[in-house]
Amino acid sequence: MFANSVDTSSGVTTRVLGIDPGLTRCGFAVIDGWGPGSATAVSMGVIRTPKTDPLPQRLGALRTEFAALIAEFKPKAVAVEQVFFQVNVRTAMSVGQASGLALAEAALAGCEVIQYTPNQVKDAVAGWGGAGKEQVQKMVQVRLKLTTLPRPADAADAAALALCHLAMSPIGRSLRQAASS
Repeated sequence: MFANSVDTSSGVTTRVLGIDPGLTRCGFAVIDGWGPGSATAVSMGVIRTPKTDPLPQRLGALRTEFAALIAEFKPKAVAVEQVFFQVNVRTAMSVGQASGLALAEAALAGCEVIQYTPNQVKDAVAGWGGAGKEQVQKMVQVRLKLTTLPRPADAADAAALALCHLAMSPIGRSLRQAASS
């Protein structure tokens, strides 16, 4: 987990939970944003489920973790990576199952729920939809003013999703307008 204090004196704050879905490794990041280019990491990590556990137990564990994250951090929005393309059908199915749980849990909690494709996230965070993992990690580090690259990559991807939402959503636009007023 990662924690950081937030100075919200510069304007309106919104909290976004980013989810990089996966059955074995599911990245999450809670980001507070309060103006143009102003965001702070509140918590980042990875939810892991053992490959040896039966599928229903793994899905149950993910659901419990999603509910706990939402209850603890009370995000206004939950941004989930959209399953856009997978070569491996088995991987696509497990990512889709994890994604569905995150979407449902967020909706049940009354959060705004949005999905972004990997290219949308890379474009919003790194300025290019074809950016590599290391470029995205570096830009997440810079934008969140972290002293080291966020690791593992699943947590960095979740942070990138939250940053993407802050940049692209109506919430992001209103934050930018409030800060410039």
